[in-house]
Amino acid sequence: MLTDRKELDARLSDTAGTWLDDALAEAAHAAAHPGADSGPLPWELRFAAAGRHCGRDHADSVRALLLVEARAAPSTVTRLYRQGTAAERRAVLLALHRLDLGPAAVPLVEDALRTNDPRLVAAAVGPYGAAHLDAHGWRHAVLKCLFIEVPVETVDRLGERARGDAELARMLRDFAAERTAAGRPVPDGLRTVLALTAPAPAPTEES
Repeated sequence: MLTDRKELDARLSDTAGTWLDDALAEAAHAAAHPGADSGPLPWELRFAAAGRHCGRDHADSVRALLLVEARAAPSTVTRLYRQGTAAERRAVLLALHRLDLGPAAVPLVEDALRTNDPRLVAAAVGPYGAAHLDAHGWRHAVLKCLFIEVPVETVDRLGERARGDAELARMLRDFAAERTAAGRPVPDGLRTVLALTAPAPAPTEES
């Protein structure tokens, strides 16, 4: 996902760029006049239409720009997620860390982690999930990635949060044992994460 407007503009057609200019102006107007309208705002309709006008490859980037420009509140972000397609939900999840939401959007991350859609799960374990999921939720997010074969490299701050986590190590060993007993292969990523759970070496005193 592109986060730089100039880089995105270079990849959009003139028609798509003009459409995006209008969409961002509508989002900025909504940010400057909160509560001025009722019902779906024009920029929210643009959010849904981003793929049609700017191409599927750029839809995530366009939607993230709209959310940031509109300074979307938790209620708006939640509505767009709940009412959106899988692609729109993924875009919301990918943009969460760029919005000033605090922990308010954690239920959306938890909802995505209950699905078996690898795209949503991968987006849910991005920077926002790494920052706001509690230890229990984060451990289960890692297990979910292994279960549905989302690469563990997708998990943001994996090494930092896994380091010294004995409970995560136990869960990983149990998961591996269950897979082995069922005659199923153990995902390669499990060994990667298990190695990361080792405690950091104690500092040694210089002689």
